[in-house]
Amino acid sequence: MEIAIIAHDGKKAEMVQFLNEHKSKLIAANATLIATGTTGSQAEKAGFKVNKQLSGPLGGDAQIAARVAEGKCKMVIFFRDPLEKHPHEPDVLMLLRLCDVHNIPLATNVASADILIESLV
Repeated sequence: MEIAIIAHDGKKAEMVQFLNEHKSKLIAANATLIATGTTGSQAEKAGFKVNKQLSGPLGGDAQIAARVAEGKCKMVIFFRDPLEKHPHEPDVLMLLRLCDVHNIPLATNVASADILIESLV
């Protein structure tokens, strides 16, 4: 199962912590992680194998959205920072919209991501 992980700058440490807490479940589910560039780099430093796309502002969100539309990505975990402005917000909104269009589970915070990961096992 391909799972996309994305985190705005203020949430990257939280994403790595989340991944570490759920490592055994991700392994048991045989999950393949894809990520935007910097989120992927942070996950790699923590020991995770990640298929990195471009950085979000450079098109990584759009690349992941395309994988959702193609039916390749089956879950998206996107730790958004709602209190900061993001120049690539149109790409973010496109990704969220495509998750809805294609009925892809989407978590935008730790509480909802916990529930999604629990459903894997």
